[in-house]
Amino acid sequence: MQVTQTLAEGLKREFKVVVPAGDIATRAEAQLLDMKDKVRINGFRPGKVPVAHLRRLYGRSVVAEVVNTVVGEANRKIVEDNSLKLAMEPKLDFGADDASVTAVLEGKSDLAYNVALEVLPTFEVGDVTGIAIKKPVAEVEESEIQSRLEDLAKRNLSYTDKPAEAVAGDRVVIDFVGKIDGEPFEGGAGTDISVDLGSASFIPGFEDQLVGAKAGDQKVINVTFPAHYMAANLAGKDASFDVTVKAVQVPGELVIDDELGKAVGFESLDDLKKAVREAVEREYAAAAQRKVKRQILDALDEKFSFDLPPTLLEQEFANVWRQVETEMKNSGKTFEDENTTEEAARADYHKIAARRVRLGLVLAEIGEQNNIKVTDEEASRALMARVRQFPGQERQIWDLYQKNPQALAELRAPIFEDKVVEHILGLASVEEQKISKDELFKDDEDEDGETAA
Repeated sequence: MQVTQTLAEGLKREFKVVVPAGDIATRAEAQLLDMKDKVRINGFRPGKVPVAHLRRLYGRSVVAEVVNTVVGEANRKIVEDNSLKLAMEPKLDFGADDASVTAVLEGKSDLAYNVALEVLPTFEVGDVTGIAIKKPVAEVEESEIQSRLEDLAKRNLSYTDKPAEAVAGDRVVIDFVGKIDGEPFEGGAGTDISVDLGSASFIPGFEDQLVGAKAGDQKVINVTFPAHYMAANLAGKDASFDVTVKAVQVPGELVIDDELGKAVGFESLDDLKKAVREAVEREYAAAAQRKVKRQILDALDEKFSFDLPPTLLEQEFANVWRQVETEMKNSGKTFEDENTTEEAARADYHKIAARRVRLGLVLAEIGEQNNIKVTDEEASRALMARVRQFPGQERQIWDLYQKNPQALAELRAPIFEDKVVEHILGLASVEEQKISKDELFKDDEDEDGETAA
């Protein structure tokens, strides 16, 4: 096997590999000899099948298998001999027509092909201690606990029918059929749907037109879908709903007591309050952690600058851009609605993709240098959490991940990322900063996935 480097430009490497036909023939012959003692063919006793006969039956497929093995060995040799860290799987170019391929398989020609690689950039991590972090701390107010308890009590209210007209605060149970231009539209019908008047949970104007309704009424409600309605095919369109009012119900008294606690599985109201407080504290802590993580990533982004593997970058941009297009399609928005153009948006999101890839490489290097790993137990917990998101399909989802290493790697990546961030946080200079709840959740968005780890 002869391996010759033909290109070393930036993060790109190319090699030419030549494997003599004789080497392939020798390995194929050895494999056929090994088959002789194992294969079972009618008319021949075990171990007595002539190699020439095996060659006629299986020669071509054995050579193909040997070629595949040799290619794998050559790729590993290139990586090991040159101490390369690959950014992507090697791209192989055999540059051969059918006749050339046939010549190789028949042992009449050497195997010759090109290997194109992209390698990970090398950079010095240096000292990441002392990054200045302002850790936000928001106190959980009693009013927040009370508000959560009231919401919980409202969800557990009992309702009783009333013969009078519906007023704000009542619940109206309806059947409806939605139409656009007189024709029913998909997803526009419902049966025994509860509408709480004043909740603003339906299309604007829908609930208002149910005020004054009584059980047994037939109504036509006319509304206009919001311009940015989640279903783009309905956004901004006028619609009518044929409504049958089946019941008007009045809520019972809102009571927050031990009975509420027992209704939701606790011994008393005090136990419920404690659980609610703990849940709110976890929400606050998670929001604070997201802001801390963002500060660490911003600091790393400012600290490091290096070339990125082109294919890795373009794949990440394709992922980001696909998500952008999906969200815009679902919302019915255009680039003009966002006061930009597609060209400008592409440039902005390309920068985001570059940041994600760069930070992913930095975190990977810090993790490797500090021997940070995701344990099998941590990966299993993440897999179980994912499986629970698909009730009724647990077995299928479990098998999907067990049989797909790439999918399993995508589960491990955010765990690894968070562990590296936690490591850096342990080295940082942290100053607590008291802020309000509104400040804590201001511009709060899912910043996990900031990197393409």
